[in-house]
Amino acid sequence: MAQSKKGKLNYRCPSCFIRDIDIDMFYDEEKKEYYCLRCCYHGNEEEVERLNSMLKFRYKWMEKRVIDFGEDNAPAKVKEYAGEEEK
Repeated sequence: MAQSKKGKLNYRCPSCFIRDIDIDMFYDEEKKEYYCLRCCYHGNEEEVERLNSMLKFRYKWMEKRVIDFGEDNAPAKVKEYAGEEEK
């Protein structure tokens, strides 16, 4: 999701992102915390960063393509995704 303005990086709401909803959070300077308008999640920057980094496991192979699943208990063989020219 694109940011509405330049400046400090917007964080995704971890609660919404778990459900595959990409929503940016807003920052409340008085309370010094981030909040989501959609699900009412709120938390400080450290908590939001921790939860967002935990979600990266979902997309860690997004830029890779499995080329061979191998034998039982053998790791899968992958290669970097080169883009549309692979077709």
